[in-house]
Amino acid sequence: MVEEGRNFGDFFKKFWFLLWKDNSFKGWIFSIVFLFVIIKFVFFPLMSLVTGTALPLAIVESCSMYHEGNILSNFNDWFQKHEIKYENIRINQTEFSDFPLRKGFNKGDILLITRANPEKIEVGDIIIFQSDLKNPIIHRIISIKEKTDGSRVFSTMGDNNNGQLPFEKEITEEQLVGKASFKLAPYAGWIKLVFFDWKKSQTERGFCVEN
Repeated sequence: MVEEGRNFGDFFKKFWFLLWKDNSFKGWIFSIVFLFVIIKFVFFPLMSLVTGTALPLAIVESCSMYHEGNILSNFNDWFQKHEIKYENIRINQTEFSDFPLRKGFNKGDILLITRANPEKIEVGDIIIFQSDLKNPIIHRIISIKEKTDGSRVFSTMGDNNNGQLPFEKEITEEQLVGKASFKLAPYAGWIKLVFFDWKKSQTERGFCVEN
């Protein structure tokens, strides 16, 4: 037992040195691989368990929810520019001002996602849902319909879009991935986006502008 304890102690010392103190190329590679394993197989599963969704963190990849000025956006000025769009769906400025994340978010922001309980979702909430596109869509709910069987159908629109896209007019409960709770890290997602943003069409690349 004593020998086994010594062997474990020696192993732990070598492991700790290689992980945090070894500045060689081998040490760097080991640290990167170790952190990747921890994040993928420990951190994210725990996050999924706590938040109740398979996608606990989401990087915003488009400008559909952008407000001019981003964090420093003036909500009143922004709403006046978009007032007609919301008048057509019977949402006024007072109602919108009480919505979660009323100033939207920017491309590259990292959002905390929690479980989207279909029964508790309300107009103004921002949901993530699956569509025919490759990646999930994250837009704001503008209406909810109750079906005869008791299930609900959701309709969304991007804050920075001029109207609805065809696939977001009838979103079923089965399509729900989660609900955006708050902005966790503004712009931090660009660390990942820079590697594939250049592959997008010219109009979708780079930083956001208001429509």
